Amino acid sequence: MTKETIRVVLCGDDGVGKTSLIVSLVKGRFISNLQDVLPPVTIPRDFSSSPYSPKSTILVDTNNANPTTLQRELKNADVIWLVYSDHESYERVSLYWMMTFRSLGLNLPVILCKNKCDEYGEHSASATADTKVEDEEFIPILMEYKEVDTCIKTSARTQFDVNQAFYLCQRSITHPIAPLFDARVGELKPLVVQALKRIFLLSDKDQDNYLNDEEITALQRKCFGRSIDINELNFIKKTLLDISLPSQEYDGYVLYEPEKGITKDGFLVLNKIYAEKGRHETTWGILRAFQYTDSLSIMDKALYPKLNIPETSSIELSPKGYRFLVDLFLRFDMDNDGGLNENELTFLFKCTPGLPKLWSETNFPYSTVVNYRGCITLQGWLAQWSMTTFLDYKITTAYLVYFGFEEDARVALQITKPRRMRRRAGRLYRSSVADRKVFNCFVVGNPKSGKSSLLESFLGRPFAETYSPTLRPQMAVNSLELKGGKQYYLILQEFGGQENAILENRDKIKKCDVMCLVYDSSDPESFSYLVDLVNTHESLQDLPIVFVALKADLDKVQQRCYIQPDEFTEQLYMDHPLHISSTWPSSLNELFIKITEAALVPGRNTPGFPPESKVNDTDYKQAIMIVGSTVGFISLLTFTMVKLLKPFKYRR
Repeated sequence: MTKETIRVVLCGDDGVGKTSLIVSLVKGRFISNLQDVLPPVTIPRDFSSSPYSPKSTILVDTNNANPTTLQRELKNADVIWLVYSDHESYERVSLYWMMTFRSLGLNLPVILCKNKCDEYGEHSASATADTKVEDEEFIPILMEYKEVDTCIKTSARTQFDVNQAFYLCQRSITHPIAPLFDARVGELKPLVVQALKRIFLLSDKDQDNYLNDEEITALQRKCFGRSIDINELNFIKKTLLDISLPSQEYDGYVLYEPEKGITKDGFLVLNKIYAEKGRHETTWGILRAFQYTDSLSIMDKALYPKLNIPETSSIELSPKGYRFLVDLFLRFDMDNDGGLNENELTFLFKCTPGLPKLWSETNFPYSTVVNYRGCITLQGWLAQWSMTTFLDYKITTAYLVYFGFEEDARVALQITKPRRMRRRAGRLYRSSVADRKVFNCFVVGNPKSGKSSLLESFLGRPFAETYSPTLRPQMAVNSLELKGGKQYYLILQEFGGQENAILENRDKIKKCDVMCLVYDSSDPESFSYLVDLVNTHESLQDLPIVFVALKADLDKVQQRCYIQPDEFTEQLYMDHPLHISSTWPSSLNELFIKITEAALVPGRNTPGFPPESKVNDTDYKQAIMIVGSTVGFISLLTFTMVKLLKPFKYRR
């Protein structure tokens, strides 16, 4: 995040020209016979169009007469402008000033400035060429003190590089070199290498491991808002070719191939050259275009944008979000077989921290639809992201940014309308929903009742005879189509040993759209578990419920319970249990449609409410009786009045 105000403290031995530098910068000319110390000078942003420039910069002049004041100003500084002018003051840079900064515990960038270089004026270029030996005095300090950001020569008398020194002070805060480059070893730091590799992957649209001219131009436009000049591009290519020639610095490296483009190594070397030559603003321009902060992490506000979500609303992918994920799938399905294999998934997630934790915990990719080779299909890919967005939309927004979604991640999401509560028969129930496309179903039942097989069947997998207990929560998500061609996504969750804890957690229950209570119709002890659950957890009776008798292909037995399933559901004004078998595909499809319809119209499937048709019939009959009585009474009254008024005729 850009600082609005930067505080620059000038320090150094007396007489090196600190005050003259400030006056020369502000007035644009040299003034002699100045006072010892100037008050702080504020310079507004009026000469820089960079969005990362501070709104104002405060220059603080100091002297050495009052060490307490000097130390206080240094501790309040953002950057230190350390000035020397001759051999004696140069020696004190290492012997006194750098030691003082360290003793105060300062971790600030230092701009080392040699002032009074009056021989540099209008002919500064030739002067620099003639006095290269003098520049060598900077090298030991740069090598020994990592705090020293850069060094520069100035002249307050001739105005030589005064503005540049001031700019370097600002740049040390707005575009710091320290996070990018380790001057001691002459290499880019690991975090920036990691970030640049990710940017290369996102920019390599055709995934051929080269950035061609078109991809470089697109990257330039994204980062700097303009196309790259053809001469500059050719210069970059030539530079990378030259330094990779035999006996050169990068001999043996492939940095650029004329017919293909710049390689990943070439992209890293190019940014290293920028850092070495003091052009690291270019690298920062690239990093910030991809939402990186000064600590080289992606901005939290980009990964996790704030959304105002009503309590009874849910989050789903918008059409734009689905479109992006479809394009992403097709881009990485390199063999065009309609599925992402392990290598393709690894490559897809290479620009991210890895698979989301939620996915790893739910046995991805087997939590959704895979093909016969175990590769996730496009249907499964979209279903998986629909589930992820519903359960934790922040995972989706973060990964959209990791994948290179170029707009605000919020446009890839949509918030459904709040679900309202309605009252009937003295109780509240959830209203119907029209704009929801994703529903969450808890599958609850006795161990060995067939819950895991139900989840597997939902994903189109064959029934397995071997039993394996569910040790941790499992999820399955798939799409299904209802009458009229409308497509929905249904999430089935099984909790294993955590079932009771989940049912006691009201926050978890709020995220449940429909409860699927299952029992083994061939096990006489199975249904009593559901009866106990419904009687124990009163919150279940506020949710739509679908009762299911699993293993219907086996012999049905009488349940050892004080009440039988059909009778129990009748008492709750619910439909009788659906008899389902994992070996009967048609019955399974009927069940999943029933669950989705129950989530769409909760009032018809919530326990304790008489069917609406019966209520409406009664109301209708009562209304007919009232209307009929009223009409009869009015007819009788009219007939009587006519009889009474008939003898009285108007006569003239």
